[in-house]
Amino acid sequence: MSAVAFLMIAVVIAVGGSIVLYLRSRTPSSLDSGIDTFRREMQALAPREEQPPVRRWWKR
Repeated sequence: MSAVAFLMIAVVIAVGGSIVLYLRSRTPSSLDSGIDTFRREMQALAPREEQPPVRRWWKR
């Protein structure tokens, strides 16, 4: 097998692997996925029930 054929096989494997990784890690772009992402962010920002309110020593 010549060096060029070996190089072409390596390039095809690398490009194929890159395409697979790109397709697995891309962010979903449907309307439902956008709504789910927004809901998760709002839940992350919401105050938790078990945390007591912050008490300050000064008065407003």
